[in-house]
Amino acid sequence: MQTLTLEGYLAADPSILSAQGSGRKRASFRVLETTRFRRADGTPSERTTGFNCLCFNEATTEKYIEPFAKKGSRVVIQGHVENDTWTGKDGVEHYDLRLIVGDIRLKNRRTPAEAAAFGENQVQEPAGGYDLNDDIPF
Repeated sequence: MQTLTLEGYLAADPSILSAQGSGRKRASFRVLETTRFRRADGTPSERTTGFNCLCFNEATTEKYIEPFAKKGSRVVIQGHVENDTWTGKDGVEHYDLRLIVGDIRLKNRRTPAEAAAFGENQVQEPAGGYDLNDDIPF
């Protein structure tokens, strides 16, 4: 099996779906990745590619993606690629690739209130009016 690592931004809030019989949750979302390059004549250009992603891990979906992943969130995803095939209403067969998520990391910046709620260490301002940028007297 081939593994793909992708870094990009969520195009929209993830869609949290429940499976019809078992009720197990899964997340579906699209990640956009932009590549910047220079054309042969030297003009800068960019190309944005969208990847459809699917996370079947219920724990990851409920405890990680649903509460924290929002439109514009920066993510790093590792997973494998699968072909998706379906027949449209007009009878035409369609093909698509999708990334099945094995591991996901959110790279959001948290506000100080959010960081405190999750027990992250806060950088405390020095007491007594000391400025850490002052020259050290020894």
